[in-house]
Amino acid sequence: MKLTKNRKQNGFTMIEIMVVVVIVAILAAIAIPTYVEYVKGAYASEAKSVIGNIDNASKMYFQTYGEWPGDVEELERSGQLEVDRSTKLKWTFALSLSDDGGQITAESTEEMKGGPGRLVVFDRARGRYLGYGSPDENQ
Repeated sequence: MKLTKNRKQNGFTMIEIMVVVVIVAILAAIAIPTYVEYVKGAYASEAKSVIGNIDNASKMYFQTYGEWPGDVEELERSGQLEVDRSTKLKWTFALSLSDDGGQITAESTEEMKGGPGRLVVFDRARGRYLGYGSPDENQ
Protein backbone atom coordinates (compact mmCIF):
# COMPACT_ATOMS: atom_id res chain seq x y z
CA MET A 1 0.00 0.00 0.00
CA LYS A 2 1.31 3.27 -1.05
CA LEU A 3 1.10 6.17 1.34
CA THR A 4 0.54 9.53 -0.20
CA LYS A 5 0.78 12.68 1.74
CA ASN A 6 -1.90 15.25 1.24
CA ARG A 7 -0.06 18.45 0.83
CA LYS A 8 -1.98 21.63 1.47
CA GLN A 9 -1.09 24.36 -0.97
CA ASN A 10 -0.03 27.67 0.49
CA GLY A 11 -0.49 31.00 -1.26
CA PHE A 12 -2.97 32.55 -3.64
CA THR A 13 -4.12 31.50 -7.06
CA MET A 14 -3.52 33.67 -10.07
CA ILE A 15 -7.26 34.42 -10.31
CA GLU A 16 -7.35 35.69 -6.73
CA ILE A 17 -4.38 37.96 -7.36
CA MET A 18 -5.94 39.33 -10.56
CA VAL A 19 -9.21 40.11 -8.76
CA VAL A 20 -7.34 42.09 -6.11
CA VAL A 21 -5.35 43.99 -8.78
CA VAL A 22 -8.56 44.91 -10.61
CA ILE A 23 -10.20 46.14 -7.40
CA VAL A 24 -7.17 48.27 -6.52
CA ALA A 25 -7.11 49.72 -10.06
CA ILE A 26 -10.79 50.68 -9.86
CA LEU A 27 -10.29 52.36 -6.48
CA ALA A 28 -7.26 54.26 -7.79
CA ALA A 29 -9.19 55.41 -10.87
CA ILE A 30 -11.81 56.91 -8.58
CA ALA A 31 -9.51 58.32 -5.90
CA ILE A 32 -6.74 59.97 -7.94
CA PRO A 33 -8.91 62.53 -9.81
CA THR A 34 -10.62 63.45 -6.55
CA TYR A 35 -7.26 63.94 -4.88
CA VAL A 36 -5.98 66.09 -7.76
CA GLU A 37 -9.04 68.38 -7.49
CA TYR A 38 -8.51 68.62 -3.74
CA VAL A 39 -4.87 69.66 -4.22
CA LYS A 40 -5.84 72.31 -6.81
CA GLY A 41 -8.37 73.74 -4.38
CA ALA A 42 -5.76 73.86 -1.63
CA TYR A 43 -3.25 75.69 -3.85
CA ALA A 44 -5.94 78.16 -4.97
CA SER A 45 -7.16 78.83 -1.42
CA GLU A 46 -4.28 81.21 -0.70
CA ALA A 47 -5.13 83.29 -3.77
CA LYS A 48 -8.83 83.26 -2.89
CA SER A 49 -8.09 84.46 0.62
CA VAL A 50 -5.97 87.35 -0.63
CA ILE A 51 -8.55 88.20 -3.31
CA GLY A 52 -11.16 88.50 -0.54
CA ASN A 53 -8.84 90.89 1.32
CA ILE A 54 -8.23 92.88 -1.87
CA ASP A 55 -11.99 93.15 -2.47
CA ASN A 56 -12.60 94.49 1.05
CA ALA A 57 -9.65 96.88 0.83
CA SER A 58 -10.89 98.12 -2.57
CA LYS A 59 -14.28 98.95 -1.09
CA MET A 60 -12.62 100.90 1.74
CA TYR A 61 -10.38 102.66 -0.81
CA PHE A 62 -13.44 103.63 -2.85
CA GLN A 63 -15.16 105.01 0.26
CA THR A 64 -12.08 107.05 1.13
CA TYR A 65 -10.99 108.35 -2.30
CA GLY A 66 -14.15 108.11 -4.41
CA GLU A 67 -12.49 105.98 -7.09
CA TRP A 68 -11.51 102.36 -7.53
CA PRO A 69 -7.84 101.41 -7.09
CA GLY A 70 -5.87 100.48 -10.18
CA ASP A 71 -3.65 97.83 -8.61
CA VAL A 72 -2.61 96.13 -5.40
CA GLU A 73 0.39 98.41 -4.94
CA GLU A 74 -1.96 101.41 -4.80
CA LEU A 75 -3.92 99.71 -2.03
CA GLU A 76 -0.69 98.98 -0.14
CA ARG A 77 0.58 102.54 -0.53
CA SER A 78 -2.71 103.89 0.85
CA GLY A 79 -2.46 101.60 3.89
CA GLN A 80 -5.65 99.73 3.03
CA LEU A 81 -3.95 96.37 2.39
CA GLU A 82 -0.85 94.37 3.23
CA VAL A 83 0.04 91.26 1.20
CA ASP A 84 2.75 88.91 2.49
CA ARG A 85 5.97 88.72 0.49
CA SER A 86 5.65 84.94 0.18
CA THR A 87 2.20 85.34 -1.39
CA LYS A 88 3.53 87.92 -3.86
CA LEU A 89 6.22 85.45 -4.92
CA LYS A 90 3.56 82.82 -5.77
CA TRP A 91 0.77 85.02 -7.17
CA THR A 92 0.38 88.27 -9.11
CA PHE A 93 -2.89 90.16 -8.72
CA ALA A 94 -4.69 92.35 -11.24
CA LEU A 95 -7.69 94.59 -10.59
CA SER A 96 -10.40 95.57 -13.02
CA LEU A 97 -12.97 97.24 -10.79
CA SER A 98 -16.00 99.40 -11.52
CA ASP A 99 -19.29 100.43 -9.95
CA ASP A 100 -20.90 97.48 -11.77
CA GLY A 101 -18.53 94.98 -10.17
CA GLY A 102 -15.52 94.00 -12.22
CA GLN A 103 -12.95 91.30 -11.55
CA ILE A 104 -9.97 90.57 -9.37
CA THR A 105 -7.55 88.12 -10.97
CA ALA A 106 -4.68 86.13 -9.47
CA GLU A 107 -2.14 84.42 -11.73
CA SER A 108 0.36 81.92 -10.37
CA THR A 109 4.09 82.37 -10.88
CA GLU A 110 6.94 79.87 -11.15
CA GLU A 111 7.18 79.77 -7.35
CA MET A 112 3.74 78.22 -6.92
CA LYS A 113 3.82 74.42 -6.62
CA GLY A 114 0.75 74.01 -8.84
CA GLY A 115 2.65 75.55 -11.74
CA PRO A 116 2.77 78.96 -13.41
CA GLY A 117 -0.04 80.55 -15.40
CA ARG A 118 -2.93 79.27 -13.26
CA LEU A 119 -5.75 81.84 -13.04
CA VAL A 120 -8.15 82.42 -10.17
CA VAL A 121 -10.79 85.02 -11.02
CA PHE A 122 -13.26 86.64 -8.64
CA ASP A 123 -16.32 87.98 -10.44
CA ARG A 124 -17.50 90.74 -8.08
CA ALA A 125 -20.91 91.17 -9.75
CA ARG A 126 -21.81 87.50 -9.22
CA GLY A 127 -19.72 86.99 -6.08
CA ARG A 128 -18.14 83.83 -7.53
CA TYR A 129 -14.68 82.44 -7.97
CA LEU A 130 -13.85 80.99 -11.36
CA GLY A 131 -10.82 79.23 -12.77
CA TYR A 132 -8.11 77.20 -11.06
CA GLY A 133 -9.26 75.29 -8.01
CA SER A 134 -12.96 75.93 -8.65
CA PRO A 135 -15.49 73.16 -9.32
CA ASP A 136 -16.33 74.74 -12.67
CA GLU A 137 -12.71 75.40 -13.58
CA ASN A 138 -13.30 75.52 -17.36
CA GLN A 139 -15.60 78.54 -17.22
